[in-house]
Amino acid sequence: MKGYAMLKIGETGWIEKDRPKCGPRDAIVRPTALAPCTSDVHTVWEGALGDRHNMILGHEAVGIIDEVGSEVQDFKPGDEVLVPAITPDWDTEACQRGFPSQTGGACGGWKYSNFKDGVFGEFFHVNMADNNLAILPEGMSREAGVMIVDMLSTGFMGAENAAIELGATVAVLGIGAVGLSAIAGARLEGAGRIFAVGTRPISVEVAKKYGATDIVSYKNGDTAEQILEATGGAGVDAVIVAGGGPEILLDAFKMAKAGSKIANINYFGKGQGDKDTVPIPRIDWGFGMADKDLITGLCPGGKTRMERLADLVTYGRVDPTLMVTHTFKGFDKIEEALFLMKEKPRDLIKPVVLLE
Repeated sequence: MKGYAMLKIGETGWIEKDRPKCGPRDAIVRPTALAPCTSDVHTVWEGALGDRHNMILGHEAVGIIDEVGSEVQDFKPGDEVLVPAITPDWDTEACQRGFPSQTGGACGGWKYSNFKDGVFGEFFHVNMADNNLAILPEGMSREAGVMIVDMLSTGFMGAENAAIELGATVAVLGIGAVGLSAIAGARLEGAGRIFAVGTRPISVEVAKKYGATDIVSYKNGDTAEQILEATGGAGVDAVIVAGGGPEILLDAFKMAKAGSKIANINYFGKGQGDKDTVPIPRIDWGFGMADKDLITGLCPGGKTRMERLADLVTYGRVDPTLMVTHTFKGFDKIEEALFLMKEKPRDLIKPVVLLE
């Protein structure tokens, strides 16, 4: 079969591979909608995960089941499904501890385009199909579906991890698709005032539609100082870090109140210096004693998560298609869509490739 792959750090291309084999609890899926992600850019062009050779890329997909294993009960060939970006092994110790995205080690639930061929192939493999797949609801567009599997799930996780209380003031740093999803999630969690930090006009427009009350631009000065000034020096009750380099954490700790949560949903493709670190500011962290908690997490996956997010879309709580700014048609357009994500023109939030 044909797939679009990372050949090595800094290089991608089309390759031929064997069709994946289906285990007794697994499924083989043929994609119908795909979306490239900034994570793919970090992986290929920054070498964020280390070198990978001839690994098919992609982890955001809707598809039609082509084959199921002998023990699969809930799905059959022909079903169109949401395929979560994160597909945990649900019978592992990490799941029993309540951390399914970390099965097999840190970030181990992230299999596609990490250590396993991703979804940018003519077929791809899904482990534990009954636990990981969800039916694409009748009437839901494929564009909406493919925004659920990573963008919504990750962004909403940020709002959940930030422990947002009713009426709380929240800052979302970065308004790409994940940050925009975090804004929508913060609004659903009951946030009052929501600061969105970003400048792209198309993203600003969607941020306002999703619930942002204040737009903060680095062009107007230090963003943390702007938010502190706007809140009378108080700062915010919660921060969601959804973009930027390592230095973004300096802003997050500076604007966060004592006793607040800083939820990171950003993929740091590289760190600072030879030790590849990210900074925490000593004073703004209260010398380690200000009860400013940095919470991390990897996009939640699994059937139940997908079904619940799909319900939010079905019943009008959020419209993820507002984030789809570019639509391509045809399997051969995957490369163009990925390079668009790499180049990030001003009118881009998220590209989608429709295969049918």
